[in-house]
Parts: sequence; structure tokens; C-alpha cells
Amino acid sequence: MDIIGIGYLGFECTDVDAWRSYGPEVMGFGIGSNPENDSESLYLRMDDRRYRLALHPGEVDRLAYIGWEAKGRLEYMAALKKFRDEGVEFEVADEELCQKRGVKELIRFLDPVGFRHELFYGQKWTPQSFVPGRRHGGYLAGKRGLGHIVLMSPEYNRELEHFLINIMGFRWYGSGAGKGKTGFFRSKLNEYTSHDIAYGHAPGRMGVHHIGVFVNSIRDVGETYDIVKKKDLQLLMTLGQHSQDPHVSFYHYNPSGFAFECIGEIEPWHDDGFELNPEVMSVWGHEMVGPMLGSFIKTPEEVRDPEFKPKNG
Repeated sequence: MDIIGIGYLGFECTDVDAWRSYGPEVMGFGIGSNPENDSESLYLRMDDRRYRLALHPGEVDRLAYIGWEAKGRLEYMAALKKFRDEGVEFEVADEELCQKRGVKELIRFLDPVGFRHELFYGQKWTPQSFVPGRRHGGYLAGKRGLGHIVLMSPEYNRELEHFLINIMGFRWYGSGAGKGKTGFFRSKLNEYTSHDIAYGHAPGRMGVHHIGVFVNSIRDVGETYDIVKKKDLQLLMTLGQHSQDPHVSFYHYNPSGFAFECIGEIEPWHDDGFELNPEVMSVWGHEMVGPMLGSFIKTPEEVRDPEFKPKNG
């Protein structure tokens, strides 16, 4: 599938108001306009797109959907044919949902472990319209997508890898340096970063571990780091550099209990030409100073999409 990357992410959130201050003041996100059919949610901007993150009021903090961006209508139609040929069930969104997401067309489907995904094309945008919530140099998004997401999954099996590689068309990047089983994948059209999505195996647990977002300068990383410390927010990892990426980053927890990795590129990423298998996770820094799993990670029964039906269930 000709997928650019993650176009948007949606969450159910128990404290949307906390994000109204956290988003602009800490991360420098802009506040987006609400669709006419969704006045209660909070939409956050990272660039000229209508929004990148959507926070919907809910009874539990959970991932609601991952929105993947197809390059265009023809690529979207080819993806639908692929799903049909592979026997993947999907729902075609009605006009109301497309207007809410701000896209031309959209389908919804579940992955083999129960996370909700969407595939769309043509998201609304306005040139030179992004205004950060505080002084901020802006985010690298656009043609690379909003960044990456790392999920904790109660299952990690051949069916999941088949779905990601052979159906979604993602490229396998490797397993990383962690002790557990984690798979890193990037979309077909991604030539800018090492991964768009990763699944970490966490038996009996499920949710978002962290989201990685790329800022325009190292100064933006440093200023965000200072704000996080000044506000006494929980850090997960200190400033550091991963082995596989020429980037500087740090991790901290947001009001919903998953982490943001704020990333600044020292130099552009390039494919090293062989499978990822580093000796260590980071070449410097990234001291673990907080809990490895935040409060966003819960039991599958608490957060799994209610429409998911296990094949052995």
C-alpha cells in the first residue's frame, strides 16, 4: 500500500481540559477548530493540517484510532482492493465521519490484536496557517506524517506480522535492542525515519507506550525539556541519542499517561542497508528515570476496541 505515514491519531480521554493547557504550553501544539458535529472534543495542530491529534471525552484513557494517510485517491482505491483480496473486513465511513476527520474518503478496520486503524486520503489543510501554542519552531510532519507510535500488545505473532508486512505493505526494520519482543515497521513511502509504528509484546497489557514527534530544531527539544522539568512532569528517559537514529530526544508522560518522545534531528536519517540489531538502545543519555509503562497501559479488556472478536474466542 502506498501509505505516507500516520496522518492523525485519536484518543478517548478522561480529562480533555488538562490537554487544553498541556498541549499548547508544554508541547507547543496549536488548538484546532472543532467540526460542527463534534463540539466536545479537542483538536491539536502540529502543522498546516486541520489537526493531528484528537482528544475525545471518554470513560477511560485509550487509543481510539490510528489514521494512516494514503498518497491519493488511486492509491486508496488500490488499498481497498488489497483488503478485499486478502479477506480483511473494513467499514466504509459515511459523509458525517469523513467531515469530522476532515478527509475525502475513509475506511476503518482492526488489526489482529484489536487496535483500531483508519485509512484515508485528502486531509484538509490551509497553507501557512499553523500558529504554535507558545514560542516554538514547529514540527516536521507533512510528507512524513506526524511521527511514530509504539504500541504494547498482548499478542505478537505471525498473523500480526503478516498483516503489517504483506497487507499494509510496511517494511520490516528490526527488533531493536530491548530484552522483550518488539517489531519496528515503516510505511512504504517513508524515506525519512526508521519506523512509523512498533508493537512491543506485553502479555496481559495493551495500549500506547509513546508517540515520537519531530521538531524543527534542537532548540525546540531543549526548551521543551526545560518546560517539562519546570512543571515537574514525569520523565521517562532523559536526553539521549538512540543507536539507530542520528537524533536527540527525551521522553515524558502527558496527562493521559502515555509518553511523548520529543525528537530533534542532528542529521537526516538514512537507511543503513541492513537489519536493525544494535548492541545498545542508546549511544549516550536516555537514562531511565520513570516507569517503563505509564498508566495508559491497561488490560486488553479495559482498552481493546469493543468490536474486536478474537479468532479463538
